[in-house]
Amino acid sequence: MEREAMPYDVVIVGAGPAGLSAAIRLKQLNAELSVMVLEKGSEVGAHILSGALFETRALDELLPDWQTSGAPVQTPVSEDQVYLYRSQSKAVRLPAFAVPAPMHNTGNYVISLGSLCRWLGEQAEALGVEIFPGFAATELLYNDDASVKGVATGDLGRDKKGEPKDSFQPGLELHAKYTLFAEGARGQLGKELIARYDLANGATAQHYGIGIKELWQIDPAKHQPGLVAHGAGWPLSEHGATGGSFLYHLEDNQVAVGLIADLNYANPYLSPFEEFQRFKSQLEISKYLEGGKRLCYGARAITKGGLNSLPKQTFPGGLLLGCDAGTLNFAKIKGIHTAMKSGMLAAETVNAALQAGDEGRADLLAYDDAFKASWLYTELHLARNFGPALHKYGTFMGGAFNWIQQNLFAGRMFFTLKDETSDHQQLQPAANFQPIEYARPDCILSFDRLSSVFISNTAHEEEQPVHLQLLDSSKAISVNFNEYASPEQRYCPAGVYEIVEEAAGPRLQINAANCVHCKTCDIKDPTQNIRWVAPEGGGGPNYPNM
Repeated sequence: MEREAMPYDVVIVGAGPAGLSAAIRLKQLNAELSVMVLEKGSEVGAHILSGALFETRALDELLPDWQTSGAPVQTPVSEDQVYLYRSQSKAVRLPAFAVPAPMHNTGNYVISLGSLCRWLGEQAEALGVEIFPGFAATELLYNDDASVKGVATGDLGRDKKGEPKDSFQPGLELHAKYTLFAEGARGQLGKELIARYDLANGATAQHYGIGIKELWQIDPAKHQPGLVAHGAGWPLSEHGATGGSFLYHLEDNQVAVGLIADLNYANPYLSPFEEFQRFKSQLEISKYLEGGKRLCYGARAITKGGLNSLPKQTFPGGLLLGCDAGTLNFAKIKGIHTAMKSGMLAAETVNAALQAGDEGRADLLAYDDAFKASWLYTELHLARNFGPALHKYGTFMGGAFNWIQQNLFAGRMFFTLKDETSDHQQLQPAANFQPIEYARPDCILSFDRLSSVFISNTAHEEEQPVHLQLLDSSKAISVNFNEYASPEQRYCPAGVYEIVEEAAGPRLQINAANCVHCKTCDIKDPTQNIRWVAPEGGGGPNYPNM
């Protein structure tokens, strides 16, 4: 069946902060442009998950009247705390002078990024942007000259074997002069574009973390709107892993609690999900959560390689934006304002080209000039050594190095540290480690995966092709099971991967309906044998305000 094709001036893949900022800026610059945003979630914000602390710099530029226009940015940071967790019962609070300067949050806000994106979507639609939620861009389209022509959405109504059902509807082709990709961390199409155009040539390996978050309603007597607590150390440090944690007090007696595990860990028995369950028992955290109620759960990979790992962001016919490229500022632990700015710069570059008579398909190298002239580049350049220092020297020595470079030199070091090893290459064989025995959940502070997935409101059409693809199905047992003790059972925070013992031997079962679209399997699999592709549009989590 032939697919319908729809032409636009600009097509944007992803209704996150980068994609929506690009759409808004395009319409602000030229109301006559036809701009369309594709979003695979059931609605704008459904798949959005972040801590989140928000620096308003980009929003101030994009929509200066946001404070009087109903933006859901209402809880300023009231107190900043940073801890080194030594054990479940011991924590050392760092004095303010001992905290790296970029981690101070005076003037920032505690927000729900999902709520902010819903509001940005409303602003975009008011300007005439077309937003199509529930449509997943699954295929890149190319012109005869190898430039990007646009994207196609996935078919609806195929069974598990890929055969059309009675409800079958072919995908749509969306053609554009320029296509902007803002899929978030480890985007399916962004990954393909980076490989096709060799965009990562000259960049160091990209690095990721897995962020796991819960939203809680707590006792009003314990609630302190705007309180921010960051931490590092226990429990990840017990198993040689690194990462960080957060506890943010929002409005309405709600707190966001989370753990970010760097995906460069070596021990295949490590479970970031279980480490997060342990973390909530730390006394500085449990004192707020005890007596509270867990409202929502989610997980998402974080692109954190920074400037050193940033690929070329332009290619013939399009651009990579935000976390699809990797614009997060790891030193600040913030990527919303940087993603928004990358979208705005892309919009300004595309509009200038079209206004000058460009018919599309070009490699808009002017974006690189605009990027390097912006505060976004300056931020990322000053933070370029932050992540590599932690990877090379660990939490404590790396933290000391980062204090020196940020507080004494303001990031203006004369050298650049680099981490050239991909996260999946750091995983070591199971024979080098002892299995980790995690305690059973108490269902008070700690919970199991399936009950967690349930409150993420994750849903997929069961009768559809599995969207977690094994490039070589034999490797699941011959390599992952035999050499690494099937680490996908543990690095997946949603119980997607399960080893089933049968008379013929072990078998990997993929419970694709559980998937919360975090992309960790695509990143951490030791042989890069798992390929995450988008399921039918509208499937996945439905986060209310994460």
